Amino acid sequence: MKISNVKAIVPTEAKAPQDWRGWFAQILVMVESEDGVRGYGIGGGGEAGTHVVNTALRHELVGADATAVEELWDRMYRATLAYGRKGLALMAISGVDLALWDLRGRRQGKSVVELLGGSSGLPLPAYKTTGIDDIPLDSSEGFAAYKVGGLGRLDARADVDQIVDELTTAREKVGFELPLMADAGMGWNDPERVLALCERLADLNLGWLEEPLPADDLKGYAWLRERSPIPIAGGEHEFTAAAFADLMQRGCHDIYQPDVCWCGGLTELVKIYEMAREHGVRVCPHRGSEPWGLPAIAALDNDPLAESGRPWMEWVGGTTVVNGVAQIAAAPGFGVNAEELGARFDR
Repeated sequence: MKISNVKAIVPTEAKAPQDWRGWFAQILVMVESEDGVRGYGIGGGGEAGTHVVNTALRHELVGADATAVEELWDRMYRATLAYGRKGLALMAISGVDLALWDLRGRRQGKSVVELLGGSSGLPLPAYKTTGIDDIPLDSSEGFAAYKVGGLGRLDARADVDQIVDELTTAREKVGFELPLMADAGMGWNDPERVLALCERLADLNLGWLEEPLPADDLKGYAWLRERSPIPIAGGEHEFTAAAFADLMQRGCHDIYQPDVCWCGGLTELVKIYEMAREHGVRVCPHRGSEPWGLPAIAALDNDPLAESGRPWMEWVGGTTVVNGVAQIAAAPGFGVNAEELGARFDR
């Protein structure tokens, strides 16, 4: 069955669903086959990303075999190679790739998790990303772990005592039975200063320290990861399986965190999981409780843990997080609301 249409949009404020978060540069992508079946995905790049989809990628895909998802990824990558490889073009490709996987599932009457060899409807543990003030004093929310975000606003040299105090408070609230992680959001620059901070934090038994350095400081990450008493996580802002192969060969991280809506889509996420098994490292995708990444976690992950606590994209359906547990809808494709999404393209 051939592809008849490919289109990407950014909902305007008048049409935008609740919590669309346009500042996050999300785009909504639709791929339609000749018989009228549609698949949907989320990518990135904002208006510039929609231009890539609606011109270069549409030119490559209309008239092509809709079932050849992996081959179509290669075509899209080659078509944007001169100006792509990382960043905006890969974010655009991610949305199209996810729409193609959704279309594949809908045409076969199978959920994406089933296409990957897993089962729908299974409960998956989730962790909550939040601020210190929003961490409860007990475990009544049901989450398997908590992650404190926003530490990059503090300086790893001048604000060490405050960082230690804040994470100590978080640990006291969570207790030592639940895992606790921390996210610096690429906010620090000096690996030696970060190592000194990690040594101060060692007694808190953090599950990981996420993105303490800029994404391109591969040498710094490898140096830090080798010496840190705290596991180092990263990869949220990396693109393509080839780039993750380089990270793993260098030993940059203990935990790799690809974002399926940015890294190249599900086709690349599957490859990243395969490489992680070969290298003996863990994958814990960014935004993992959304419908786009959760099927891979359910089907491919030996130690599944889905990120929650941020309500991105809840309006599309496909997954639910109740009492700290994520669950995939037992529906074709990603299980997202095709009527709601389709209406945004038909207006």
